[in-house]
Amino acid sequence: MSGETLRVLVMGGTQFNGLALVHELVRAGHDVTICNRGKTEAPLPDGIRRVVADRSDHDQVREVLAGQEFDVVQDMTAYHPGDVELMVDLFDGRVGHYVFASSTVIYAAADLLPITESHPVERGDAQIEYGLHKLLCEDVLLAAHEERGFPVTITAFAMVYGPRNIIPDREQRMFARLEAGRSVLVPGDGQTVGQVGHVDDQARALTAVMLNEATFGRRYNLTGAGYHTDLGYVRTTAEVLGVEPDIRLIPHAFMEEFWDGGIEVATPGGGSGETRANIDIRTSDEARRRQSAIRHRFRFASVIPRLAPNIHRWNRNVAFSIDALRRDTGWAPQHDLASMVEQTHAWHVATGGREYDWSYEDGLLDLL
Repeated sequence: MSGETLRVLVMGGTQFNGLALVHELVRAGHDVTICNRGKTEAPLPDGIRRVVADRSDHDQVREVLAGQEFDVVQDMTAYHPGDVELMVDLFDGRVGHYVFASSTVIYAAADLLPITESHPVERGDAQIEYGLHKLLCEDVLLAAHEERGFPVTITAFAMVYGPRNIIPDREQRMFARLEAGRSVLVPGDGQTVGQVGHVDDQARALTAVMLNEATFGRRYNLTGAGYHTDLGYVRTTAEVLGVEPDIRLIPHAFMEEFWDGGIEVATPGGGSGETRANIDIRTSDEARRRQSAIRHRFRFASVIPRLAPNIHRWNRNVAFSIDALRRDTGWAPQHDLASMVEQTHAWHVATGGREYDWSYEDGLLDLL
């Protein structure tokens, strides 16, 4: 709400999305409290309050937050249904608005784009624990809204781009790859469409949502306004860096066999892909093969960014509509891909980048 100082609690607040949100809230003049383990060093703005609790220890969270009241709770670190059940218990009647950070990995594969909030979700065998638990969190929160008016808004993040990304196998690895003059592997004809959103744009969106009653009880997709092909992603990045990319297209037939686990890269190391998401191991041989293929696909996401490769095949276009969020809040992204690259690469250079193990990509190049 413009011009009004709000008491805002941010669960998390020291890494990537949460840190960007804290800075945006302070810039907007709000009174900010963060709650986390107190172990992550971060360039936090002056004047915020910090309470310390390990999110996985519900008794500890209850101890430090019980009886407190806030205008808004921005929950950036709830990954399991028990996490949000606790927050509903603590803040029912004590908060004006609860904003939950979900994920677009909840959605089923789609042929009709862009994916809107009404698109079917994936709860079947293709889903992994991270996505399923985000859905279960949503279930708890929407039931609380329906049954007793708990003032919740759900924001479903897609791939987020920007400084301090906690998944370094995305833009940061691409910077390092291009700077080193390495070949850039691009699947098929390079025309598969993807989408990213800038971390600062998304922090502004979370701020714009606050206490907007039109958003209560709803889920909103949250990402950038534009789309890009794989080749467009690589070429835009290379152009901003001022280098000529050595692009190697991976043949379609190779990708088909590779994606289904028929080709293995027998090389240790390399990018881990998005392994922050836990993958369940079932007991049947068929389930184990399926989970092995999922791990294989997540690892490939370190070569070229892929959202939810457990759900979306290597050559499936994936893009999300943000029309509902724009309509209900007036928010609009300010960054395009080129400006995202420019700002994030400047941070990458200023911080000295990081070292990468390229053995996985070398193994792929050898096979090709």
